[in-house]
Amino acid sequence: MTGPLLEIEGLQKHFGGVVATDQVSLGVMRGEIHALIGPNGAGKTTLIAQISGSLAPDAGRILFGGADITRQPQHTRVAGGLARSYQITSIFKRFSVTQNLALAVQARSGTSFRFWQPVARETALEDEARAIAAQVGLGERVDAIAGSLAHAEQRSLEVGLALATNPKLLLLDEPMAGMGPDESQRMIGLIQALREKVSVLLVEHDMDAVFRLADRISVLVNGAIIATGTPDEIRVNPEVKRAYLGDEVSA
Repeated sequence: MTGPLLEIEGLQKHFGGVVATDQVSLGVMRGEIHALIGPNGAGKTTLIAQISGSLAPDAGRILFGGADITRQPQHTRVAGGLARSYQITSIFKRFSVTQNLALAVQARSGTSFRFWQPVARETALEDEARAIAAQVGLGERVDAIAGSLAHAEQRSLEVGLALATNPKLLLLDEPMAGMGPDESQRMIGLIQALREKVSVLLVEHDMDAVFRLADRISVLVNGAIIATGTPDEIRVNPEVKRAYLGDEVSA
């Protein structure tokens, strides 16, 4: 890790009288998996939405690669290397795995938005789409209709769609939501494999996954960061244990 890729300074967001993010400051280093944890309603998804550009903060700054992106629109952030996957899958369920990924590659490359038959003839698009499918564990499912995929496979495809943008930083919002133990293990393996290629800001409730994956962890409670540290530091932090982890760290 050679320095911060993402820097958040004093970020605030209010919804009426509710403070969703309260003077949040944190940094994600280059090459780091940084986990953001906290109880339901802590403001994690609101914070991710501000970083991705789908929600504007009321105050504070967001720096990405040293540039101030606080007021940039979402598509500009994606073009600059910041991609997000969502809690709820956002794939084209009537199209195949390859078609989903080819469209994402096409959007990134800026080629024309002619629809599927012309896209299918563009060999480079299809080759890259199939390579991404293999990267996320869907190499044998490239021709499957996305809506027919199992839940975990759909989440993997969604990660693939984010990877198709060639991100420098990947925002993963509860990628293991709704998964069983075996499916979660496969997603953990996928995220570990991404470590060498892209930085990750991970929002996740699965503490086993968090402590296995994260280089550092930030804990958000009532919209405010109460601690940031290594997994070992967070495990023993008394304020974190009182506010969130409790007995979960005993394992």
